[in-house]
Amino acid sequence: MKKIIAILLCLTCIVSLVACNSGTANSSSTAAPAPTATPEPTTEPTPAPTEAPTPTAEPTAEPTQEPTPEPASEGGKTLVVYYSASGNTGRVAQAIANTTGGDTFELIPVTPYTDEDLDWTADGSRVNQEHDDESLRDIALESTTVDNWAEYDTVYVGYPIWWGIAAWPVNSFIKSNDFTGKTVIPFCTSSSSGLGESGQLLADMAGTGDWQEGQRFQSSVSDEDVAAWVSSLG
Repeated sequence: MKKIIAILLCLTCIVSLVACNSGTANSSSTAAPAPTATPEPTTEPTPAPTEAPTPTAEPTAEPTQEPTPEPASEGGKTLVVYYSASGNTGRVAQAIANTTGGDTFELIPVTPYTDEDLDWTADGSRVNQEHDDESLRDIALESTTVDNWAEYDTVYVGYPIWWGIAAWPVNSFIKSNDFTGKTVIPFCTSSSSGLGESGQLLADMAGTGDWQEGQRFQSSVSDEDVAAWVSSLG
């Protein structure tokens, strides 16, 4: 009897060992649980403002006050006065004006000279009569008055040469104006005659002004040569 009980106890122990081993095996075959993820913070980030911030205002600059211009002084301008019988003196006068940036003032006789009047080879022509009778040389001009005359401090006076002197239509202008304080530069055009005493005679007639020696040009002179002369005056 004791043997039977001992055998049963042995069997019971064996069955228990087998069952334990089976449970351990099942436990080891079960997949390990996935690691738990770290929870995200529950605080939401502060959203950016939907409107752009107002820029800081720049300091307002003080308005710059422009200096009050001084009134322009008189003088400093150049005037080219001329009488031209056939156009040659007028062309030189324009070349001088272009070089100096000056203004021009043409002397126009009230009774213009025709080609016949200017024909000094014809006896009894107008210029011959005026040459022979000095009282006829007082030639009326359309105007002898220059606007803003006081503003000009340099005056060129141009004319053709008639019998070695300035063409007398210029005389009326010279007698009618005051050249005080002005530099006066005579110039003439001629196919053969020189300047002669024409400039000095006009200076004596004017009685005022600082008259320079002047220059004689051939009728065919180029604008470049005229400009070179003007530049040489300084």
